[in-house]
Amino acid sequence: MRFMMLVIPKAYETATADFVPPADLVAKMTKYNDSLARAGVLLGLDGLAPPARAARVHFGGGKPSVKDGPFAESKELIGGFWTIQVKSRDEAIEWAKRAPMLDGDVIEVRQITEMEDFPADVQAAARGER
Repeated sequence: MRFMMLVIPKAYETATADFVPPADLVAKMTKYNDSLARAGVLLGLDGLAPPARAARVHFGGGKPSVKDGPFAESKELIGGFWTIQVKSRDEAIEWAKRAPMLDGDVIEVRQITEMEDFPADVQAAARGER
């Protein structure tokens, strides 16, 4: 089973475009990432730039529109992610609980949907079949 562990850092609620995480946190995160790799569960990971450097493309009325960050109406913004492959949801949660996060941070654990999870008609549509 594949899961994404989405990091929602409290600091991103007010982070400016030049925000960088503290060096000691990066050092702890590197050790954590190494432990995921050594355990053979890590498929990928990345951190994301602060929302102040982001853009959102909104769809409606047949024409996309773009809004540059920061996004005042947003409280929970993704700061990075890990993609892991484990045997169960419980195991994914256990890995998330070990992450070196700051007070107020959140990790959302979400299973990645596999094609076989969808009904036959959706699988056929994904293959380009009618």
